[in-house]
Amino acid sequence: MEVISYYAISTSSDLAVERGTYETFKGSLWDQGILPIDSLDLVAKTRPERMFEVDRTQRLDWDTLRAKVQKDGMRNSNVMAIAPTATISNICGVSQSIEPTFQNLYVKSNLSGEFTVINPYLVRALKERGLWDAVMVNDLKHFEGSVQKISRIPEELKAIFATAFEVDTRWIVDAASRRQKWIDQAQSLNLYIAGANGKKLDITYKMAWLRGLKTTYYLRALGATSAEKSTINTGALNAVKPATVAVPVAAVAPVVEAQKPEAPAEEEGFAQAAPVPMACSIDNPDCEACQ
Repeated sequence: MEVISYYAISTSSDLAVERGTYETFKGSLWDQGILPIDSLDLVAKTRPERMFEVDRTQRLDWDTLRAKVQKDGMRNSNVMAIAPTATISNICGVSQSIEPTFQNLYVKSNLSGEFTVINPYLVRALKERGLWDAVMVNDLKHFEGSVQKISRIPEELKAIFATAFEVDTRWIVDAASRRQKWIDQAQSLNLYIAGANGKKLDITYKMAWLRGLKTTYYLRALGATSAEKSTINTGALNAVKPATVAVPVAAVAPVVEAQKPEAPAEEEGFAQAAPVPMACSIDNPDCEACQ
């Protein structure tokens, strides 16, 4: 990100020499020699030291660029912003820019209709290992695009293809903090929190503030329950379909008594009934209702 920032600013300054500066350059932060990385000092002056935790590592020659901007000016008032790219990334077949993959298999709905989105890199990795088959597709549907509970998938792939809700939110915020110091505008950062509650939200947004983020975008959370997978062939999860064996008619024992079939065992991954909530109590330190 530092390289992108450096050359975006440098190129805009080159254009200013060729075409002139933007109208209100005089008196701007650029004119004062304040680059995005320098704006951290302005923020730090308004907060106690313990309330501003941002890595300020630099590797390029920013002093030379700062002098160039003051001398030659800037053609553009702003040169960097990270926009939301969910739909665009789906069309291009890539992940959502700065965010982890939402799910490895899901159905996306918008004004154009509904279409299935699948992670092509996961498919390729599974094909290379001979694991991509109809059973794997059913597994991905059953576990809502997550690979963590599919026993056939190696641990190395589970780590690589963790979905947005399986990545600790603090890493998303920390990565955004490392980018923010180079960006003169802001970044559309979605936050993903599984099992969102008051405490998690409080910690997450305070951490974003401490790390120097200007803004966040959507907060995405998982529902408390999941829909029943009625279109999936049951009994095929994590298993290869057994070959059909013909049984001689004579070997079939006569039916003595029709037995009532046992209720199928509850499959792993289906949501359990929600527990009865505890009544609000002022003596309960974990109660979040009054926060």
